[in-house]
Amino acid sequence: MGFIAWIVLGLLAGALAKLIMPGDDPGGIIITMLIGIVGALLGGWLGGLIFNVELGGFFSITTWILAIVGSLILLGIYRLVVGRKAVRG
Repeated sequence: MGFIAWIVLGLLAGALAKLIMPGDDPGGIIITMLIGIVGALLGGWLGGLIFNVELGGFFSITTWILAIVGSLILLGIYRLVVGRKAVRG
C-alpha cells in the first residue's frame, strides 16, 4: 500500500474512531487526521506483533479493523493526556 493510501486510510479511520468515541476534543480536524494516520500505523504494528496478522491492501477488512482499533487506542490515550492538562491548567 502506498503512502497516499495510508494517509487516506488514516483519515477515514480517525473519523470513524471519532464517531465511535464521540467527545469534545481540542484540535479539530487536524488532530483527528494525525490520530487516524498514526493510529493506523499503530494498529498495523500491533496486529503484526500480537496476532501475527499481515496487513492486506486498502480494501482488506483486516487492515481497516486494525487501523480503527489503533485509532481508538490512540484517541483514548490522547484524551487521557489532554484531560489531565486541562485539569491542571
